[in-house]
Amino acid sequence: MRTNLGLLLLLSTSAAVAGCASAPAPDVVNGTGETPIASSNATVAPAPQPTAGAVFARYKEASGGAAWDRPQTLEEHGTMSTGGLSGPLTVTQDDRGRSVDHYELGPMRGADGFDGTHAWRSDPGGEVAALDAPEARAIARTNAWLASTAMFQADLGGAVASAPQRRDEAGHGWDVIEVTPTGGKPATLWFDASTGLLGKTVTRQGGNTVTTVSDDYRRVGDRLVPFHAITDSTDPAGRTDPRDRVEVRFERVAAIAAPADSLFAMPAMSAVARIADPSGVARVPFELINNHIYAAGSVNGKRARFLVDTGGVNIVSPRAAKRFGVTAVGKLATHGVGDEAPDLGLANADEIRLGGAILAKPVLYVTDALDFGSLEGTEADGVVGYEIFRRFRVTVDYAKHMLTLTDPAKFQPPAGAHVVPFEQADRIPTIEGTLDGMPVRLSVDTGSRSSLTLNSPFVKEHDLINRYHPAPESISGWGAGGPHRAQEARTGTLVLGDLAVKDVATELSSGTKGAFASDAESGNLGGGVLKRFAVTFDYDAKKMYLVPNATAGKPDDYDRSGMWINQAQGGLRIEDVVPDGPAKSAGLSVGDEIVSIDGVPTKRRRLYDWRIALRELPAGKSLALVVRTGSVERRTSLVLADQIPLHAPSR
Repeated sequence: MRTNLGLLLLLSTSAAVAGCASAPAPDVVNGTGETPIASSNATVAPAPQPTAGAVFARYKEASGGAAWDRPQTLEEHGTMSTGGLSGPLTVTQDDRGRSVDHYELGPMRGADGFDGTHAWRSDPGGEVAALDAPEARAIARTNAWLASTAMFQADLGGAVASAPQRRDEAGHGWDVIEVTPTGGKPATLWFDASTGLLGKTVTRQGGNTVTTVSDDYRRVGDRLVPFHAITDSTDPAGRTDPRDRVEVRFERVAAIAAPADSLFAMPAMSAVARIADPSGVARVPFELINNHIYAAGSVNGKRARFLVDTGGVNIVSPRAAKRFGVTAVGKLATHGVGDEAPDLGLANADEIRLGGAILAKPVLYVTDALDFGSLEGTEADGVVGYEIFRRFRVTVDYAKHMLTLTDPAKFQPPAGAHVVPFEQADRIPTIEGTLDGMPVRLSVDTGSRSSLTLNSPFVKEHDLINRYHPAPESISGWGAGGPHRAQEARTGTLVLGDLAVKDVATELSSGTKGAFASDAESGNLGGGVLKRFAVTFDYDAKKMYLVPNATAGKPDDYDRSGMWINQAQGGLRIEDVVPDGPAKSAGLSVGDEIVSIDGVPTKRRRLYDWRIALRELPAGKSLALVVRTGSVERRTSLVLADQIPLHAPSR
């Protein structure tokens, strides 16, 4: 499962807000004399058909003129609000674009920063990571440029700027310039045609468009500074969720003496995790269900069952939260692979245990985004993910169904393993490789049942529908936010480091919503491939170790029924039927319930056992079905057939 919890904007927006929502960092002589100024009082006569340089010069003049030539470090104090929660925010940044912020939001506290070279983040649980993937580096460079005084330099600090365009929005005129800093992502800057002040900044992060609107400019010393900003995120389908809105309002600003470089440096992680056994090793058996890892643990001393997911965080259901004695606050949004975005709340717990691995004082994300019973045919209380993987060295031995969590001080890399470096743009590891000769960047997701899912921008860019001639579009997975639809194909060779994985069942996404519509990565590597190995994650060294098991050379099986089934009270409910597939030929329809298969009542076996049978029974096998449509039962035969070839076609 790949989740975007709606809080991610907080960790990439606050520094930009502090820099006037992508304006240069203000210079303050002292922290007094903050005088609100109406826009009309700062009006500067617009120049006819201005150049980008002229627009930037006009902004400089309107907001302080020569005051921008004196470097300063600014400390700002205010309040951040999102999803019905609010709390204090402190931001420090200098004219070079270096920044650090600390925030509180309901039960959580966090920080992020940029030291002039690297961006970093400290999560609510105290987990700290350098954000070093290309997407993260590009975002950091753009945010640093926007927060610096580079736009007032003759060469724009190496950035490339478009010619201004005059636009009207709701009867108001704007001079609009697109700027691309060196090594950064493009940013579109909207300058008020009447005042010359920067009023709006638009950037792209992943597949989303992030818009920050700044206002309430006030005089601080010799400069004008916006004291209020609102940031919204719009997905590729054009949807803007009000639960994701982040609002920042500053109450106090002050110039401070130039701080030591250490202020902006990535901090050490807090010591809130441990292994109970003196050996520093905890072994936890797991069940592998639908290529998902389920393991036993506890929350606040109460037994719990977790899905173990590199793409997730500490998630629990509302029902489980009540049993654990925790109360959620806030109403944010859960974003995953599906189209929907269920509500998300935050709660504090005393302790999470996964076997003998212990996390103290964790933050829990409470949502009903996943109905494990109907989707998986098994029950679970929630997810453990990034916090566990970041704190410990985690080995997932798929063949032995065993998790091994090791204290970092006691860890030794597995002998004879294939080593694949990874980076982080977010919490999930991302790796580089090639697929049939095409360079790919893939997130590594133990919470995905699929083998390989390629994101829709990558599919379109490389014309993969015409290249691979996939099966018709159908439901290929179901996660946070609902079902994911894709076309399945058999691709040839996936190369990761010195390792070649052949005949991968691959989903080609075409949607405009959800995680698989992002252009930040090429796609997502899931359990269907990972289960061929014992996989070890070392988040400090940023290395993934792969030791092949006996199934490493076996091609992925793929469903031969031509339908997607979930658990239902009456047995198995059909949620999707592939056009011209076996289920369609058998006369099955969405909403039908399968009562029995070959005389065996479907309620007698678990959902995932039936899914395995429909995937592994041979093509040509005929199954006798009893099907209920409404209150009417009927009999039919389902003849299994390959939906994709067992091996990739030769080229």
